[in-house]
Amino acid sequence: MKLIITLRILAPFLIALGMTGSATLTAIAAPAPATTIPADNPIPKQYGWLKECEDRVAAAQGKQIDVIFIGDSITQNFIEQPTPAWNSVGASVWAKHYGNMNVLNFGVGSDGTEHILWRMDHEAISGFKPKVIVLLAGVNDMQYSAEDIAAGIKADLVKCRTMFPAAKIILVGILPNGRDPAKAVAVNQITKKFVMYKDVYFLDITPFMPPVGDNWTGLGPDHIHLQPEGYEIWASHLDPLLNKLLTP
Repeated sequence: MKLIITLRILAPFLIALGMTGSATLTAIAAPAPATTIPADNPIPKQYGWLKECEDRVAAAQGKQIDVIFIGDSITQNFIEQPTPAWNSVGASVWAKHYGNMNVLNFGVGSDGTEHILWRMDHEAISGFKPKVIVLLAGVNDMQYSAEDIAAGIKADLVKCRTMFPAAKIILVGILPNGRDPAKAVAVNQITKKFVMYKDVYFLDITPFMPPVGDNWTGLGPDHIHLQPEGYEIWASHLDPLLNKLLTP
């Protein structure tokens, strides 16, 4: 009886990504990875990053939002201005590429896939009608296996599809990083297959960020966050696909 109830609850989410059949039963029988369960205590709260995102969402209410960027600090920092202590940001690149577009940045530093799920449930974004979602997540879940990280990213995709059924989704592969570059590649090998789902597109910019010494092109000294050069790499390879999907 419990299995039947579980199937009934999850059916709309599984159908949203075309996940039906016997394989679904096997997946449900296994314990759900922590990466797929909305976190009940988002860790970035104490830093003010969550409040910044809430303010952006509030300012966007009542406006046409064509594109929503969803992610962690790499997404959030795309709109931040540099400071003497921190210049791994991309506000100038954002203004150049997206300053004249109806875009919402829904990124919050330190978010894992589970925190993104929590925010999508608790922040007032359900009323927006984006044409495209740009999702970049997973680098803050490197303590988990590649399979569990990919499952968390899929959970974020399902949430996006459920909340914004008409939107096309650009899934950006995890970028090179010093936490676990091999695992990032392994995750991307799994998540790039998500293009089998309706209106999901995979963008891997790793080939355009080759190694430089002990780091990668476009990354800051922490080997995780993007410098303006890195944001320019991201934007320049994102824009052709984004513009294509925005064209009626």
